[in-house]
Amino acid sequence: MTGATWIVPDWPAPASVRSLVTTRRGGVSLPPYGSLNLADHVGDDPLAVAANRQRLGQRLPASPCWLQQVHGTTVVDAAAAVGAAAPAVADASFARASGVVCVVMTADCLPVLLCDRAGTVVAAAHAGWRGLQAGIIERTVTAMKVPAASLLAYLGPAIGAQAFEVGDEVRQAFVAADPQAAHAFSKLARGAAAADAPADCSRGQSSVVQAGGGWLADLHLLARQRLLRLGVGSIHGGDHCTLRQHELFFSYRRDRVTGRMASLIWLANDQ
Repeated sequence: MTGATWIVPDWPAPASVRSLVTTRRGGVSLPPYGSLNLADHVGDDPLAVAANRQRLGQRLPASPCWLQQVHGTTVVDAAAAVGAAAPAVADASFARASGVVCVVMTADCLPVLLCDRAGTVVAAAHAGWRGLQAGIIERTVTAMKVPAASLLAYLGPAIGAQAFEVGDEVRQAFVAADPQAAHAFSKLARGAAAADAPADCSRGQSSVVQAGGGWLADLHLLARQRLLRLGVGSIHGGDHCTLRQHELFFSYRRDRVTGRMASLIWLANDQ
């Protein structure tokens, strides 16, 4: 972590790959968006969002390919989407050209950064439980068009395994697709509550079920399982909880009205 403002992923990516994850620190937005909110759809002052994005842009080779995230499985080519009049409706992007920045925004959902060992392609995916269960990671890996065994993955800050309460239908959806997913769920003790009523981390849609569901879900482990099934064996990160680490991260489930962090990856121009 650099000055507790940016997280520089600790993973063995090749020198041509650059990545960073923002925290809530280092911006100009006022509470409840304090302070580095990068989302323009959450009710924050547009001038503050623009100033925050400008600050972020000082560390980037170009403007990121912002997406309109909807908990789906659409993956776009960032080079083609970045110049469009409106953000692409998608939950992941990839890039093969240097200087093209892939980005996803989160505030409890899981950001997944990917690259290949040769440093020829990168991708960023937004994996809430709906998108994860529906196959956003699989679709992203397919779009990268390199062998899965050649990929490295970094799992960014997301709601942690001891804070993410879900219902039976969520567990059943994952287990139906892969029985091993049962290991990512633990029964919540009667009378306990991981958090108040949960919600989505992107655009105010429901990404998790209402509290009282009875299970704690490990979103990081569910993503690891999906990646391993694909053949991606080099998986890193997964050690930050957005809900519990309130000084560092936005959490929609914790605060309802809040900002968004960004997870970004690109191929460097100087390689």
